[in-house]
Amino acid sequence: MTWGRIAACAATVLAYLLIAPVSAGAASPQLDPAATVAKGTQALGRAIGNYTLVDMKGAPLALRDYRGKPLVISLVYTACSSVCPPTTQHVIDAVNEAGRMIGLDRFNVLTVGFDARNDTPVRLTQFASMQGIKLPNWRVASADPATIEALLGDLGFSYRAVAGGFDHLTQTTIVDREGRIYRHVYGEEFPLQMFMEPLKDVVYGTTTSFTFSGIVDRIKFICTAYDPGAGRYRIDYGLVFGSVIAAFSLLVMGGLILREWFRSAHA
Repeated sequence: MTWGRIAACAATVLAYLLIAPVSAGAASPQLDPAATVAKGTQALGRAIGNYTLVDMKGAPLALRDYRGKPLVISLVYTACSSVCPPTTQHVIDAVNEAGRMIGLDRFNVLTVGFDARNDTPVRLTQFASMQGIKLPNWRVASADPATIEALLGDLGFSYRAVAGGFDHLTQTTIVDREGRIYRHVYGEEFPLQMFMEPLKDVVYGTTTSFTFSGIVDRIKFICTAYDPGAGRYRIDYGLVFGSVIAAFSLLVMGGLILREWFRSAHA
């Protein structure tokens, strides 16, 4: 089974388990899990608009500035006391592991406060401080209601206001270097592989350029493997050695074929 199918199946299961209203006394009906997952699935491959947000320092943050590197988007609201804090902690752990194996300079992370009326720069700063968001490639931002609504529409994100907060899907989105939505990861404590595998896809690329850095990236993509015993990723040096031998063999074979072609051409 491919990671795409695993993610789709897991997303549906997790959505049913994890969508819950913030307040048990809320009169509003719960979100329909099947509809929310379907909405997110329809957003895959969609380009995110060039919106301008405001970060926790009050500075403008243009999403077009993220083009060129993959982007991880985590959606929260700062007054949340239930799923948003533990989800953020889990995203921090996943990003730290990705930084260790891939490099923090290879991708960016953006936490978006979707409560446009209340997620002010002051509250965003408090949220980031309480959650320990300190990585250099990670920013926290929100925007005016119209901009937030448009961004959430692009992301296929579902939420509903209820008494005391919001009923919403716990969604982390991985965007490729061209600004297109590549994968949604659902759940408060998603498996690390569901985050790392699509992130590897968009960082290393699905095709290899015939350059030294391109070949190195392809080797890293193939040889970075999850160790279930340790619960983390590692470089499988056996795969590295096999990849190097295979590449060398192809070069030798290519050289032999080229030599024979020259011989036959000048015979």
